[in-house]
Amino acid sequence: MKVTITDWKAVAGWRWDVPDDDVCGICRSAFDACCPSCKIPGDDCPLIWGECSHVFHMHCLLNQQQCPMDRRPWVTAS
Repeated sequence: MKVTITDWKAVAGWRWDVPDDDVCGICRSAFDACCPSCKIPGDDCPLIWGECSHVFHMHCLLNQQQCPMDRRPWVTAS
């Protein structure tokens, strides 16, 4: 028995390039909220992306030399 494909339609999926949980991996607070160090969410509590693709509140990551998620040396993405 020989099968011949005459037509096909590709199906694809997509997702935003953001963290899976939308929460900081350090304080576990939502990214649209603020970190425990801040009183009010906004520009004073920015998110910081690493070259390893992990994201944290800037204040949670202060004084960290490595990514808390994968232990690679922390390099801020440009």
